[in-house]
Amino acid sequence: MIEGIVMAAPTGSLPAWLPFANRVVRLLARLGLPLGTVRVLVVPGRRTGEPRPTPVSPLTVDGRRYVISALPQSDWARNIRAAGRGEVVEGRRRVPVTLTEVTDPAEARAALRAFPREVPAGVTFYQRLGLVDRADPDQFEALAGRVAVFRME
Repeated sequence: MIEGIVMAAPTGSLPAWLPFANRVVRLLARLGLPLGTVRVLVVPGRRTGEPRPTPVSPLTVDGRRYVISALPQSDWARNIRAAGRGEVVEGRRRVPVTLTEVTDPAEARAALRAFPREVPAGVTFYQRLGLVDRADPDQFEALAGRVAVFRME
């Protein structure tokens, strides 16, 4: 969270089919099939320490990689905050990563501004949640402080 800014709850909801689609994506990733921008991020659970896989779409801005959670209190975002580390599954490879929540407003705005260009398929979820109404970099930039932005190194 960016200091001094309270994250507002989204007004819409994600599609009911998303949990099923996430399972399919995890399976396809395990099989090593290319999935466009989607990778599987595996982070230890904050209570159990058990690996918790979730599909994400990393984006690169000025040579740094980021993942963004439209739902800052989602389980995977909370697990990242607790663990600070994980693995990105890229085909059959597992790449260890350190994950740090971005607190610098300028860095968060830059990552968010790039989202609609870098991850165009992800824009629909932000629209469904009522966070933006189109793939407008200005609208995404304005989400700084309302969504969770994590730097991945």
